[in-house]
Amino acid sequence: MWEALSPDPVLNQFEKDYKWLSQVYTSVKPASDDNGRLLWHALGAQTTALIHEHIHVSGINHDMEEMILDAEVIDDLMNKKDPKQAEKVLKILISRLNKHGNNPTFKRLSERLEAIRDKAEKGLINSIEFIKELCQLAKETLQAEKGTEPEVEQKNAKAALTELFLELKTDTTPAIVERIVNDIDEIVRVVRFDGWQHSTVGEREVKRELRKILWTKYQIKDEDLFNRAYDYIKEYY
Repeated sequence: MWEALSPDPVLNQFEKDYKWLSQVYTSVKPASDDNGRLLWHALGAQTTALIHEHIHVSGINHDMEEMILDAEVIDDLMNKKDPKQAEKVLKILISRLNKHGNNPTFKRLSERLEAIRDKAEKGLINSIEFIKELCQLAKETLQAEKGTEPEVEQKNAKAALTELFLELKTDTTPAIVERIVNDIDEIVRVVRFDGWQHSTVGEREVKRELRKILWTKYQIKDEDLFNRAYDYIKEYY
């Protein structure tokens, strides 16, 4: 009915409800196989355009407690090529790209994501090609996010960590403070997301990566140092 009546103004009063339904449909959208393409095709051009427009502008609300995008997630997707994992990464990317508003870099990435989705829905690429392109875009998004940090803020965060490690340096703490701080700074900027400090998943991810650096890589198993470093990360990142 929507396709038959569009673009009649009579539809305007129902557009809000229809967009909501489009969110529901997109959240359970089938994988990009033959059946999936047929279902999308059955919706019609006007409905598909409305769904894409709505997603592109404001994204779909998701519980970020379960949505972490990092190198490990991307590698796991590339290795397993699981369509469900691909759908999860796709939703994360939509949310992450929309977060950067009209930033030209992220706008171009968002346009590329739309083009990839469009090709998959039209059957122009198979599921493996879709996953490969999605992973490449995810990697570029993480790289772009690392480059958007204001220089002053980045220096302040690293300076605070450096001061901490110099202050707590003992006979068992290596003198390579700069390398430790750089390692922590780099991985935290990859795994964090807005509001991670108030998220169980966010806190768990940051603590896990911090342990890898301090406990595993540098063999510094000082609980006090770990806790104070984590407190600094929560404050400055």
